[in-house]
Amino acid sequence: MPQLEHGGHEVNECIHGGGLLLPYSYVVSDIIEGVTSSAKRFSWLQFLGELLITLGVLFLLFAFYEAYWTNLEAGRNQTVAERNLDERWENPRARHTPELGQAMARLYIPAFGPDYQFAIIEGTDEQELLAGPGHYTDSQLPGEPGNFAVAGHRVGKGAPFNDLGHLNACDAMIVETATNWEIYRVLPIDSRDLDCYPPDVDKRVRDGDYSHLLGRHITDPSDYSVISPLPGTDAEGPDLLPILTLTTCHPQFSNAERMIIHAVHVRTEPKTGDLPQEMMEG
Repeated sequence: MPQLEHGGHEVNECIHGGGLLLPYSYVVSDIIEGVTSSAKRFSWLQFLGELLITLGVLFLLFAFYEAYWTNLEAGRNQTVAERNLDERWENPRARHTPELGQAMARLYIPAFGPDYQFAIIEGTDEQELLAGPGHYTDSQLPGEPGNFAVAGHRVGKGAPFNDLGHLNACDAMIVETATNWEIYRVLPIDSRDLDCYPPDVDKRVRDGDYSHLLGRHITDPSDYSVISPLPGTDAEGPDLLPILTLTTCHPQFSNAERMIIHAVHVRTEPKTGDLPQEMMEG
């Protein structure tokens, strides 16, 4: 039988396998190939598992950042904005026309509880929205004929508009300015058979030029008509009703659509020291 010498010892070149004499080198090669293939499979599975774990950790960190850390930062910014707003209102020489990034009014929604209030920031860039809900600068001011439009985050960054989906028709929304309380009520959502609006307003909401407006609806992010003086139309002028529009992302954790809330102005109450009675509705 042929033999090879290896390190001074005789090594059989052939071994028995299944009743056959097989070359030793073939068997060793097959074993190595099998081990290598298993190692490759294990390496890819291990890589895929570690990748999924890493992505999961990154997602959790991002969710923590969005839902918690940005809320802390937004809370600090909102506190500063509130303080600066009060200082300007208390100073008779201060300019009440806000600059971009400054607070210009304060929003209350009694249905969300007595603690719900946010200073409204002038502007809707990301930096402004990190301090609170932001006023669309090309929309009207509170109480003026037309549309006072405000944007806000629904998740993270203070999430001032997280609960807009829970608003009902006729719910009060109150905007505080330097001199007045401007009171709005959410427009009809399902039925227009309501009695929470003044008679002249009710007629226009029920079957007039505001009958097409819903108190809450979902639209595309490109639908800028929702912040027009009379949303969905090109109408302008002093004969328009004052309305309030809130916009936020929809659904939660997504930027695919926008939730829109429309409310109509029902009255103005001068600031004389007492809170408007609508504050007690929550």
